[in-house]
Amino acid sequence: MELKPLLITNARLLGGEAGSLLVAGGRIAALNPSDTPEGTDTVDAKGQWLAPGIIDFGVFATDKPAFHFGGITRAALMPDSGPLDGAGLVERAAKGGKPDLWVHPLAAATKGLAGAELAEIGLMQQAGARAVATGRARIADAGVMRRVLSYAASLGLTVITHSEDEGLTAGAVATDGEMATRLGLASAPAIAEAMAIARDLMLVEETGAPIHVRQVTTARGLDLVRAAKAKGLPVTCGITPAHLFLSDTAIGPRTSACPLPKRCPAWRAPKRCSRWDCSSYAMVMSPRRACSTCSPRRRRSCSGSTRAH
Repeated sequence: MELKPLLITNARLLGGEAGSLLVAGGRIAALNPSDTPEGTDTVDAKGQWLAPGIIDFGVFATDKPAFHFGGITRAALMPDSGPLDGAGLVERAAKGGKPDLWVHPLAAATKGLAGAELAEIGLMQQAGARAVATGRARIADAGVMRRVLSYAASLGLTVITHSEDEGLTAGAVATDGEMATRLGLASAPAIAEAMAIARDLMLVEETGAPIHVRQVTTARGLDLVRAAKAKGLPVTCGITPAHLFLSDTAIGPRTSACPLPKRCPAWRAPKRCSRWDCSSYAMVMSPRRACSTCSPRRRRSCSGSTRAH
C-alpha cells in the first residue's frame, strides 16, 4: 500500500521557527512548500513541536507505553528475548509493535546465543532480521566469531557485538578502583573491554565484515575504534550519556529503582571516555541509553531519576 503525501502545517520546527513540512514517499520532501501533490492529506499541528521520532538501536523488550511516552517510533530488538534464533521467532517479533511501532529484530548470531553453533542467519534475514547480534555477551570462541562475521558479510548484514572479556568480568558489578574497594564490590579491570574490542577488530580486518560495538564504555576502547576507523575498517560503535559523564567514582549509594547487581552504567563505568573526544567523533558512534538490563517497569521509574540514569 502506497503512502499518501502528508502536509503538516502550523508546526514548531527544530530551531523554534514556525512552518510546515511535506512528507512524500515516506521521506521529508520539502519545508514550507509552495505547492503540494494531488491527494495530499493535511494535518494542523496547532503550534506544537514537530520532530523526528527517536530510533532506539538496542532494546531487550517491546514496551509500547515506554516507547510512546519517550518518543520512540522504531526500535531494534536484541536477540536475547527468546532468544531470536529462528525465522518464526523473528517474524513474530517484527509484527509485535505494529501498527504504532516499528520493531526491527536482530538475529541471534548463534543458536541459543550459546556462542557455539551458528544460527540460521539467512532464513532469519528473509523473515525480517536487519542485523546479527551476539546479545548481552560476546562470542568467546574466535573461530565461531570469524565464521559469524564472514557469513553475515556475505548476506550484507552488520554484526552487533558486546565487548567484554568474560574471564575478567564474571561476577563483577563495578570497575577496579578505590570506590569498588571501599564498598567491597566484586570488580573487573577496565582493560576487559579493550581486549574484547581488539580481538574483534582484528577479525574485521581479516574478513572485511562490518561490525558495530554496541556499547563502548572506556577511553581505551574508543581509541581502538577510532584507530580502526582511520584505517578504513567498517566499524562503528555506540556510547551512552552515563559513560560520557560518569565514572566509577559516581557509584554512590544504592537506589531502590535500580540496585547494584543490575550493573547499570552509573555503577559500572570503567575509565571514563573524554566527552569532548566522543562528541567530536560523532560519526563513529550512535548515542544511546543504557537501561537495557532493567525491567520495563524499572526503566519507567528510573526515567525521572538523575541519580540512576
